[in-house]
Amino acid sequence: MKIYNTLNRKKEDLKTITPQCIKMYTCGQTVYNDIHLGNARFYVVFDAVRRYLEHRGYSVEYIQNFTDIDDKIIQRAIEENCTTQDISQKYIARTLEDLDALNVCRATKHPLATEEMPEIIAMIAELIAKGHAYEKSGSVYYNVTTFDGYGKLSKKNIEDLEAGARVEVETGKTNPMDFVLWKPAKPNEPFWQSPWGNGRPGWHIECSAMVRKYLGDEIDIHGGGVDLTFPHHENEIAQTEALTGKDFARYWMHSGILTTDHKKMSKSSGNFATLREVAEKVPYDVIRFYFLSGHYRMPMEFTETVLAAAKQGLNRIKTCYANMQHTLANHPDRGRDLSPWVVTLWDDVVSRLEYTGEIDLLKSLENHIENFHRAMDDDFNTADAITAIFQLVTDINVHMNDKTLSEYTLQKSIETLTLLTDILGIKISIEEENLDAEIESLIAARQEARKNKNFAESDRIRDELINRGIVLEDTREGVRWYRA
Repeated sequence: MKIYNTLNRKKEDLKTITPQCIKMYTCGQTVYNDIHLGNARFYVVFDAVRRYLEHRGYSVEYIQNFTDIDDKIIQRAIEENCTTQDISQKYIARTLEDLDALNVCRATKHPLATEEMPEIIAMIAELIAKGHAYEKSGSVYYNVTTFDGYGKLSKKNIEDLEAGARVEVETGKTNPMDFVLWKPAKPNEPFWQSPWGNGRPGWHIECSAMVRKYLGDEIDIHGGGVDLTFPHHENEIAQTEALTGKDFARYWMHSGILTTDHKKMSKSSGNFATLREVAEKVPYDVIRFYFLSGHYRMPMEFTETVLAAAKQGLNRIKTCYANMQHTLANHPDRGRDLSPWVVTLWDDVVSRLEYTGEIDLLKSLENHIENFHRAMDDDFNTADAITAIFQLVTDINVHMNDKTLSEYTLQKSIETLTLLTDILGIKISIEEENLDAEIESLIAARQEARKNKNFAESDRIRDELINRGIVLEDTREGVRWYRA
């Protein structure tokens, strides 16, 4: 398995610190608003990474934080006349609701910055003791010149950064590029006691302290959006490695940005849409499918057209799955004792199917699984993995159209399709629903029109149902429907 490592700018073989165990950390969001679509992509990407690692037999210890104290949270609390805790708890709950709807698994733990203050303060004190940080007037800064490797992740040169740095408000800095570890309290803002006075931590130190507490000095994978490469992840490396003398993370993974009108989608620029807003028009499972349809490192352009294409693609997979389930449920051999078929050696199954034409499909199932694995083993290429799923669907559809498949072949095909979609967290089952009397009547009327060869009326009813979001599938076993 290969992973593109931002640190070295190349794909590298996955070699874990502990055999078959992955320690992974990703930077969660600052909770002052609902998830916007760019945040959502990041969550889905690393959920797919985690799921695939677990599929490959790794035990994944996954930590993903929430930043629950920040200038933006404080400002939101002022606007809503409530506490910062009220704001953070509200949006943590809403974020987790959104992630559940996206079928994103909860991390092993979601630590909160405000609950890790003893570890944060202790880490800052250690950095001061080792000469990597200094205190000025209640603020504590990290001195970037004390760490020789500063800039190695972002490939930025410290001299160039200093030359281009603007004049900072914090006049106590020794160097323009030094960053804050602890900031003094301002009037009417939350604060914590520390050896340097009442205040709160800077953003970068929070993640380093949480990684160290829950995963140790060295981890396998550190991930986040590409926009975090500098300065956030660069600063994490500097403060952590200066303290431990060890490589902080073996692999640095960064997901690409989401764009709209070819500009980065972000809350700060105001050109963003929240996940909830989009989900009012497009189901969450379609949004997840859309994110996975591109390579995680590449930028993705958000438009209604690409979402429509994702919906169509997902429906194609769902329809294949539903047709197989429908065919299996109505199979002429259903309920018969087929144990001689099922409990048998592969060669025996082959010999029984040679005359039915199904052997090609059964043999191809493993090929589709291998193609899927090949894509995911190559830096978690979900785009090519979905292509492998589409190829599987095409193969199944061809054989289902040509002949009536045996129960055994249907079951093996269902298992294969379910396996591959489950790995990516793509839901393909269509929940059965009770139609209201009017729609049931329209479906019955269409069936009667088809029976009487009144195809114009049949098509009219079909179009009316489509306008109501009901899609009909005519199969040899009868008509079935699903909501678009």
